[in-house]
Amino acid sequence: MRLANPLTLPPLTLAYLGDALYEAFVRERLLERGYVRVNDLHRHALRYVQATAQAAILHHLMPALTEQEQDVVRRGRNAKGHGAPKSADPAEYAASTGFEALVGYLYLAGQAERLSEVLQAAADFIERGQ
Repeated sequence: MRLANPLTLPPLTLAYLGDALYEAFVRERLLERGYVRVNDLHRHALRYVQATAQAAILHHLMPALTEQEQDVVRRGRNAKGHGAPKSADPAEYAASTGFEALVGYLYLAGQAERLSEVLQAAADFIERGQ
């Protein structure tokens, strides 16, 4: 999809979409690796999608992000109204929101190749054991 200017959207809207896209990417990746039982899929997906994991991914990716991508991350991380669940560290939850905003932004900006690079790097990072 391509949106004229995804930067005009609220960062939490970008993160909302990015969350769904990343979750779908992870589920597809796990299916490709032979996980077919729902319980196994769920258990393995948590390694990728927990706020802690996404915060670690973002920390790993930040040096490789463009200035504009870092701005999108910053907007997502600093967005108000994304209160962390009681079980999550607020800083990690904010960072994971920044990562999700980046994913949503890249998708809406029509940057499919860059989105693929970011998602692949994220999954590789988790699979290497952080």
